[in-house]
Amino acid sequence: MKKYIKISIVLLLIGIFTFFGYQVVSKINHKKEVAENIKSIPNFEYLDLKGTVFTDKNLKQDTPTMFMYFNSECDFCNEEAQMIKENIDKLTDVQIIFVSFQTQKEILDFAIKHQLMDYGNITFLRDNKSTFATTFDVKSLPCLVLYDKDKNFIEKIKGQTKVSQLVKKLLP
Repeated sequence: MKKYIKISIVLLLIGIFTFFGYQVVSKINHKKEVAENIKSIPNFEYLDLKGTVFTDKNLKQDTPTMFMYFNSECDFCNEEAQMIKENIDKLTDVQIIFVSFQTQKEILDFAIKHQLMDYGNITFLRDNKSTFATTFDVKSLPCLVLYDKDKNFIEKIKGQTKVSQLVKKLLP
């Protein structure tokens, strides 16, 4: 009887280690896949504030691009948007794409609150299918994903960042 218990415990431990090993390998492979996918701006499809489809094909050519994933109720997101507004003159040569999974009204209210509607280099998009976070491997808010003028990945920044740092990275 003791022999069967020992064998059962050994088999259980082997099963547990195998399961956790598989989880670790899967997570590593997923991270590699996402890193490969975001080396350049991936294909995407979101809605602008008019309800029109906006894709990666609509991005300006030869222009650095900054995606900001946000939520209008996030204090850090609001502070980042305010810093962008206060320093918009330093970011005129950067295409800024605000993306949120919230409703069109919530995104519009956020844009109006921060007075960011009247700039040709700023676009607000609604992630109506909730794909941005998985496509860009975003796990926190705000999260900035930066690309150079050739659409090559520069950096993913979690949390608030000073505009001076963004300018250094986007406009070297």
